Amino acid sequence: MQETGVHNGAFGADKFGFKKLKAVHWNFGAPQLYEHALRTGEAVLSCDGALCADTGEFTGRSPKDKFTVRDATTDKNMWWAGNQSISAAQFEALYQDFLKHAEGMTLFAQDLYGGADPTYRIRTRVFTELAWHSLFIRTLLIRPDVSELSGFAPELTIVDLPSFRADPKRHGVRSENVVAIDFARKIVLIGGSYYAGEMKKSVFTTLNYYLPERGVMPMHCSANVGPDGDTAIFFGLSGTGKTTLSADPKRTLIGDDEHGWGPDGIFNFEGGCYAKCIKLSKEAEPEIYAASKRFGAVLENVVLDGRTHLPDFDDGSKTENTRSAYPLDFIPNASRTGRAPHPKNLVMLAADAFGVMPPIAKLSPAQAMYHFLSGYTAKVAGTERGLGNEPQPEFSTCFGSPFLPRDPSVYGNLLRDLIAKHNVDCWLVNTGWTGGKYGVGRRMPIKVTRALLTAALDGSLRNADFRTDKYFGFAVPTSLPGVEPHMLDPVKTWADKAEFDKTARALVGMFQKNFAKFESSVDADVRAAAPEVKLAAE
Repeated sequence: MQETGVHNGAFGADKFGFKKLKAVHWNFGAPQLYEHALRTGEAVLSCDGALCADTGEFTGRSPKDKFTVRDATTDKNMWWAGNQSISAAQFEALYQDFLKHAEGMTLFAQDLYGGADPTYRIRTRVFTELAWHSLFIRTLLIRPDVSELSGFAPELTIVDLPSFRADPKRHGVRSENVVAIDFARKIVLIGGSYYAGEMKKSVFTTLNYYLPERGVMPMHCSANVGPDGDTAIFFGLSGTGKTTLSADPKRTLIGDDEHGWGPDGIFNFEGGCYAKCIKLSKEAEPEIYAASKRFGAVLENVVLDGRTHLPDFDDGSKTENTRSAYPLDFIPNASRTGRAPHPKNLVMLAADAFGVMPPIAKLSPAQAMYHFLSGYTAKVAGTERGLGNEPQPEFSTCFGSPFLPRDPSVYGNLLRDLIAKHNVDCWLVNTGWTGGKYGVGRRMPIKVTRALLTAALDGSLRNADFRTDKYFGFAVPTSLPGVEPHMLDPVKTWADKAEFDKTARALVGMFQKNFAKFESSVDADVRAAAPEVKLAAE
């Protein structure tokens, strides 16, 4: 077997069980991985030097194809209402079949860290079949110094073989596509999908399993910090604006998607960003736009001009879930440590497809818990397999239900305690629609969202006059310099006021119905923070 690159010889591919491999390329950087990807036709170059790849049939995650080994430990610790199980024997069969499938292959291996805090990070080795997948995960996780590689001993191992096809009968899975996790052996097997995002979310899921026991809150959020050390975290699902809104030129970016909140503050799980780039423009998102148009960026499913290879970020013909992955240091004001003090502000982002939520609301601690456990947003077409062309209203608890191996109450209680301990201000921001439902209204102008967020984070919004929202009971500002007053009161943006009222009441009912499953496990003040029951029943 040919081996190239720097690695710990005492922990080679044979330690994992690989046999008869043609070659393993260890810890290659962008230039070498570009060469392999271009030579084999895995990807092409944009005119700006970005590596552009298509993910084929799967243009997003496939959560229905994700399985966890049920054993004596996970049987009592896992949130099985939100996760699917396979037996240890079925995983072992899958593992052996992965090893057999890899025989004769050239694999690319990366030794990386999941987590910027040395106390809580997990040493992660990722074997990939494709060079561009190796560049992707090298970009998204934290890259050790070269001097650390010769002694690197992995804790978590991920094997990513898109050409592998699972057998539902033999492996106990749903289809030929599979993401299988064995927490006892700390192994993740990914097969059947060319969508690279499955790898990074597998690391996130793993940290979500292990960190709560150590008193660390894992969060599906972006984060930035102001010049005075005022950290802000932004919860939200794909497409709600985590990446866009945290990339603020006046604040230092900590990370755009996954963080931990521990005794010493927050820390990024990753070393890169993974931005949705449909409709990406230099005017609206200059930092992300610039980062996506240079050597070292990885573009997924972005249409290139046939002659010039200029990316067309407005073209969603392949998927609305076009993506750009780039190292954090491509953002000029990104943190070099990935760490920041305890947050002063917590923002929950919701893309309200119904167009009835205000652009910003101030939440009490109880309301914050209610909306965190509710996790309301809209799934945008392409972010998950099987969605149609329109966003679908979705309640994803803790703003990350697909990535929660433990019961949502574990994360909810951790967050509640941290908010109280550090006196954090909480806000709900609608980055979705205004003036009508999706298809009638328009997307909330990003300038409005940024102006309101700036006022919230710098403290000036606290001095505004507030009204109590008729439907949700939270506090909504009535005016802010630079923002048209009618934008702050959603009913005033609708032409049909009766239709607004009907739609708002319907959404209140959806919140109530969804939250019923949490009512027995939360305090009375959180139950009281629910939208007014009478509104839905009238």
